[in-house]
Amino acid sequence: AGALLQGTQDALWEAGKALIIINTEGDADTELAAIDVMLGRQVDGLIYASMYHQIVAIPEAMRRVPLVLLDARSEDLSVSSVAPNEEGGSYTATAHLLDAGHRVIGYLQDEVPKPATEERLAGYRRALEERGLAFDPSLVVEAEPEHTGGAVAAQRLLGRPQRPTAIACFNDRMAAGATRAAHRAGLSIPEDLSLVGFDNEELVAPLIEPPLTTVQLPHYEMGRWAGERLLALISDPDLEPQQHRVTCELVVRESVAGPQTATTT
Repeated sequence: AGALLQGTQDALWEAGKALIIINTEGDADTELAAIDVMLGRQVDGLIYASMYHQIVAIPEAMRRVPLVLLDARSEDLSVSSVAPNEEGGSYTATAHLLDAGHRVIGYLQDEVPKPATEERLAGYRRALEERGLAFDPSLVVEAEPEHTGGAVAAQRLLGRPQRPTAIACFNDRMAAGATRAAHRAGLSIPEDLSLVGFDNEELVAPLIEPPLTTVQLPHYEMGRWAGERLLALISDPDLEPQQHRVTCELVVRESVAGPQTATTT
């Protein structure tokens, strides 16, 4: 959230605009009250931001001024939005494992359906199929997207007769749990098992031992795009709407090596 806000504020501040923030905690009544407060202060425009990538219903009152959705999308394509390219990020992470020589790659999946869940699995699957590897549903294990869920899911994969040599994870917290499961199984990372995460959480990914190769969610870039897009709409409300996706870059650390080798990438 901090990076989303910083990117937005930087874009607006450079244009001489101030950012007013109200956190609604996802409560519908608080949300409507916040919109009334904002409109009562005669704001030039609104940014409707989400804590994670999701599809939202746009409150009708927000349409009275220029509007941009941040880290969110709507089925109403008349409203501009910006969200991460989840599928592309997962594709890049899985391709990194494939480039290291892995061919049996497990995937730890969030058990809750949402855009990130669906798109990250799609990126994993596309990377495999583009390399001529059949998608194996038995290598995908759903669990709570936290440390405990990741540990339980990884334990299932590591108990297979032919265990995967690498695991791609829905997020860094699941990867942290997978690290714990690997250590309990007597496996070393990355010598015996390679791992990649997603999100690049600053209190998780760099602190895992070894530090986790993962995918960066482009929070700052999304915030800045939203701010710049809102400024453009304030200047010209008739601009064509845009549904923008921001690239999720790979952050390479020390958790990936070739299968059965000690060489890290």
